[in-house]
Amino acid sequence: MAEFIKIYEENPNPKDVKKVVDIIRNGGLVIYPSDTVYALGCDIMNNRALERVAQLKGVKLEKANFSFVCEDLSNLSDYVKQIDSPTFKILKRALPGPYTFILPGNNNLPTVFKKKKEVGIRVPANSIVQAIVHALGNPIISTSIKDDDEVIEYTTDPELIFEKWEHLVDVVVDGGYGGNIASTVIDLTGDQPVLIREGKGSLEI
Repeated sequence: MAEFIKIYEENPNPKDVKKVVDIIRNGGLVIYPSDTVYALGCDIMNNRALERVAQLKGVKLEKANFSFVCEDLSNLSDYVKQIDSPTFKILKRALPGPYTFILPGNNNLPTVFKKKKEVGIRVPANSIVQAIVHALGNPIISTSIKDDDEVIEYTTDPELIFEKWEHLVDVVVDGGYGGNIASTVIDLTGDQPVLIREGKGSLEI
């Protein structure tokens, strides 16, 4: 059964963050708050954990479109090819924020993502997930958790999320009520930005 750990966004308690990070380091799956909706993730370096996430989402791992959640833009060069100045300016204006940017991946992508030419990058404006990624030392993956309800697309109450996922994941972080609008997805791999999905992030960037 999963652990249910309360962490306050105003001042994430380092002890609680460490508990979550230890679980992630040991291959655990985490549900965590972001600046948009609650998301499911794991360490991008742990293949077995990645397989479990793909299984829960009902997709093949090599075909899965998981985003990488980074602490800030300094992680970019680890996974993304060199980007031009206009692209970097867009990222700098928009992040941290409720966006997923699709960028050209480089040769350092973890083994399971080697065949991918592109990678989705998230830097959420949420101090809980930033603290988790900082303490872990590398990104975690992000995939939204959808609700079975046809009216409500995303569950916002962490206690209800825990009830549904307690036997499927290893830790659920209670960071308060989440949002119900996903991130805005913008493809920056071509000459011009292309909107893939309009979400919480403004298009005026």
